[in-house]
Amino acid sequence: MRSRYSAFVLERGTYLQQTWSSAQRPADLSFEPDVKWLGLEVRSYRMTGPAQAEVEFVARSRLKGVPTRLHELSRFVKDAGRWFYVDGTLL
Repeated sequence: MRSRYSAFVLERGTYLQQTWSSAQRPADLSFEPDVKWLGLEVRSYRMTGPAQAEVEFVARSRLKGVPTRLHELSRFVKDAGRWFYVDGTLL
């Protein structure tokens, strides 16, 4: 989760694509212009199976001077020893 947040901050689309489950991976990524990321708080995580996990997080940002928060429960799956983002539910 932290590495994907850092990839958003640094606009590293290739890394985000590589860490996205192939079944859910978007064909293209675009980044919001003028967004300033302010921090990530991982609130909780739990294993939901031998190779599945959920992570609840809040990512704070500022877009054109307006503070915003992304509060999500993300699902991950482990394949060949690596974790991949599947999808998330906004909270």
